[in-house]
Amino acid sequence: MDAKPPDVVLLGSEWLDRALLRAQLIEEGWDVVAIETWPMPRLYRRSDMKPRAMVIDLRGLPEPRAVLDEVRVVLPPDRVLVLMALGSISEDEVRRQGFRVIERPATVGDVVAAVATILRTDTRQDRTDPRQRDRTD
Repeated sequence: MDAKPPDVVLLGSEWLDRALLRAQLIEEGWDVVAIETWPMPRLYRRSDMKPRAMVIDLRGLPEPRAVLDEVRVVLPPDRVLVLMALGSISEDEVRRQGFRVIERPATVGDVVAAVATILRTDTRQDRTDPRQRDRTD
């Protein structure tokens, strides 16, 4: 069995938020790996296993600046969607680093739409938007 990189790695410390967002992304047809702490597993840092996109929920992360600094080494910032948390880091600072940003309050639908935008702009030829594939179900 060939291992394939996930479409999305979702980093969030709050179980319920992470579970709801993961479930909706999967419902939309994306392959999603959810993690609760940084760093992400070494497997997904390998060049052949890097996700197409990453969602980082800053709420509850102990060192959000360190996470964002390290994420920039793993993925280009324009492939990363950051959900802002009150008091963690300023939105302007996050945007200056090149990350995509969603401010709270935001719905799961808002986040899914932003992730879909990132995935649509993916330059890899071997992956397509699952909503564009023919479905037999």
